[in-house]
Amino acid sequence: MNEPLMKINLGKGILNTRAESKALKEIAREYVRATEKFGGFATTHEGYAVILEELDELWDEIKANSTKKAMRKEAMQLSAMAFRFMVDCC
Repeated sequence: MNEPLMKINLGKGILNTRAESKALKEIAREYVRATEKFGGFATTHEGYAVILEELDELWDEIKANSTKKAMRKEAMQLSAMAFRFMVDCC
């Protein structure tokens, strides 16, 4: 049976595909790694700057027509920093 790795109740349904679960786990691991290494965002301006840097790095990979693996890594880092912004700044 294909049991999901993670279930998140979204009200109308449950996020439970393997691809979704894998992506959320990658984001969570990156969030923990970055927070342990750099600490939380001190200000909203710092958070914005980090998110913008990650977005620029993803854009660079897209423009370079990089591998899906390289783009996924940057998308994961961007997502983790957006999550970090939510936790630290909102």
